[in-house]
Amino acid sequence: MKKSLEDNLPKPTQNPWQILHSRDIYENPWIKVREDKVINPSGKEGIYGTVSFKNKAIGIVPIDEEGFTWLVGQYRYPLNEYSWEIPMGGGKVVFPSSKSFDEQILEAAQRELWEETGILAKKWTKIARIHTSNSVTDEEGFVFIAEDLIFENNAPEETEQLSIKKVHLSIALQWVLNDEITDAISMIGIMKACKLRGIM
Repeated sequence: MKKSLEDNLPKPTQNPWQILHSRDIYENPWIKVREDKVINPSGKEGIYGTVSFKNKAIGIVPIDEEGFTWLVGQYRYPLNEYSWEIPMGGGKVVFPSSKSFDEQILEAAQRELWEETGILAKKWTKIARIHTSNSVTDEEGFVFIAEDLIFENNAPEETEQLSIKKVHLSIALQWVLNDEITDAISMIGIMKACKLRGIM
């Protein structure tokens, strides 16, 4: 019998960390910072800090019939530098809700694409689930391809001063490979979209 890819993955192991005490040390509408007193895998006491995000990270790769996509440029405050990225934002998932997790994530993606670029799409495909920096944060992200595009005016948030650039997906890939696009969700989204399109 032919083995699947999952058959070759290492089996999960038992959690070697033990939490002795937890305390929240900072919180705002977007994140919460928690510090845990722990027994680490070596058996010694220590501390571990975790940043929890209150929204899911959502990225979208819009692609038209000719293979062009749209990138968004903005100045990123934590980096103190300008960044070109796929359209993205945060999506809140509410439990319990009349809508499923996947429905809420999709609605967030549709809203973010329209707000940042003015683009609506008739066809949506989820292509990736991402943990952005799993040594310090539990942030979870999702990336979609959006197709069959319709163009309207965008409506960015007050914290966003955006530039929008239309480029071929192959050019976006070159920007990733040349480190001109460094945002992790954008890199993963563009590379996976290119792989699915046979560009790489």
